[in-house]
Amino acid sequence: MNELLTPALAGAAAGLGVAMPMGAMSVLLLQEALRDRRAAVAAAAGIATVDLGYAALATALGPWVASHVSPVEAWVRLTSAAILLAIAAHGLLSARGGVPAGEAAPGGTGALRSYGTYVGLTVVNPTTALYFAALTTAQGASLRGGGAGAAFLVGVGLASLLWQQALVALGAVAAGRISATARTWTFRLGYGLVAAYALKIAFPLP
Repeated sequence: MNELLTPALAGAAAGLGVAMPMGAMSVLLLQEALRDRRAAVAAAAGIATVDLGYAALATALGPWVASHVSPVEAWVRLTSAAILLAIAAHGLLSARGGVPAGEAAPGGTGALRSYGTYVGLTVVNPTTALYFAALTTAQGASLRGGGAGAAFLVGVGLASLLWQQALVALGAVAAGRISATARTWTFRLGYGLVAAYALKIAFPLP
């Protein structure tokens, strides 16, 4: 049991390490929770799915991922920044009229669309892939065994999912306690932060 507990705890720490920093995805997830909790729950699952997928890829092919993602990191970073800027611009224009962008569509399609959208947004972030590649490469053969590797991935997936769902709960609680005007300004501030984060991605500080 201890042989599996150690890599599981290491995976949980790795999952929290990539999920907890408040970047653009965290801000967008909070915004989603202010609009529609069900869609936000699906969006959180989408982010955690990509974290788990990158961790699995890095566990199996850590050195390969690091060597192949690094040469094109600048182009992937610019693509990610452009997508985030487009989202921020759309959100700011919608919030200007007092109506938050991205309301869930009727008929239950909002959750599925949110899941796919957030999977796509998280996939184009090369930092996550490189983060897990560095971690798994550093741990070497200790994660190559089936049991240890699986325990590590379970830890990553659960930790990321629980953190994302905690953000959703926080956003949903806030939604019921702030006025419509405050919500509009919250959206403006949030999308402004997304735009600033996109510029930081495109032009990283030395």
